Amino acid sequence: MRLLISFAALFLSVLLLQLSSGGVGPLDALSGLKLDFSKQQIGLLGSAHFLGFFIGCWWAPRLMGSIGHSRAFAAFTAAGAIGLMSHMLVLDPYAWALMRVATGMCVAGCYTVIEAWLQAKVTNQTRGRAMGVYRIVDMTGSLAAQMVISVLEPASYVSYNILAIICCAALLPITLSTVQQPVTPSSPRLRPRLGWHRSPLAAAAVIVAALSSASFRMVGPVYGQQVGLNTEQIAYFLSAFVLGGAVAQYPMGWLADKYDRRWVLIWLSVAAIVSSAVTISAADLGTAGIMLAAGLFGLTTFPIYSVAAAHAHDFATDDERVELSAALMFYFALGAIAAPYLASLLIENYGPAALFMMIAVGHAVLVAFGLTRMRARPSPVDRTRYTYAPRTSFLIGRLTGKSRKRETKR
Repeated sequence: MRLLISFAALFLSVLLLQLSSGGVGPLDALSGLKLDFSKQQIGLLGSAHFLGFFIGCWWAPRLMGSIGHSRAFAAFTAAGAIGLMSHMLVLDPYAWALMRVATGMCVAGCYTVIEAWLQAKVTNQTRGRAMGVYRIVDMTGSLAAQMVISVLEPASYVSYNILAIICCAALLPITLSTVQQPVTPSSPRLRPRLGWHRSPLAAAAVIVAALSSASFRMVGPVYGQQVGLNTEQIAYFLSAFVLGGAVAQYPMGWLADKYDRRWVLIWLSVAAIVSSAVTISAADLGTAGIMLAAGLFGLTTFPIYSVAAAHAHDFATDDERVELSAALMFYFALGAIAAPYLASLLIENYGPAALFMMIAVGHAVLVAFGLTRMRARPSPVDRTRYTYAPRTSFLIGRLTGKSRKRETKR
């Protein structure tokens, strides 16, 4: 109980931040459709978000070193609120893309501050409980964020103002907290080659994970609109995806700890191909069929990042944890920046089914690469424990990297 009370301010800030930032993506997509933006322009907004996300991940530790945790959090939150409130002042997709860079930077920067604060306060004895609550709060906020668009009118100043107010409200718990700020953490070096050297399969898997989740989250409302869903139904459609991913975490974690993680990744990708085909077919099965297909899609694609991260950490030493997490985030960001724009371009030219065809092709490539990698080296005997790793900041490795069993060189 003391643990929950001491971190209550941080977790409340996470919840409000997720509620605000998680709602802007689908709201932008629906607003773009209402304002007659092209599908490529709507996809560009999603790509711009992840460009800002990557910038925020890398800049936040340096900013914390200059001005401290609370001020850095306030600066990133202000950037996000400005980006949200500016939307209806300039109705131009390229101006909106710049605003989405600001909101993406806000998300990554604020999460970096929160995760650095958590890392400084948890011990090995409290780490598991703290991460458990963090995961629940993150998932709850993400699920609620998808639902919020059902009550927000697209292309409305009031709607964006509500999200901006929630974003500003995230400032209050952490800045008013009486808990003393921790010492500033050292900034991780970005070494993308480390991720590839430790596990080429893990690096490829996080790119495919980005292809799946970033394109679905940012362009999913366009798909939903084209298959006949209204705004409220699109909110349930996106929520079904997140809920399916949440349900998958425990059983996939059990499988990833019990069996060779490469086989888990391969079979997840096979299942993702099947679920992509089911989702395409469900477009003609009515609203209930579309919702169930979205849940199945989340169930098969959501855990891939966490399984890939656990597999990569099986081959890492303890002093490589944070930099390896940063490297995997780098690969995820590359995929996430490109995926929404590519998905929207394909939908524009080939129809809504092209979104899931693109995702299925990505997973087919991952299956082939995984089978190839299984011939390259054996699986380690002693492995890290599977942990759900939300793709929030480079510093997530500091929170999840202490569950290492003894190292086995391969």
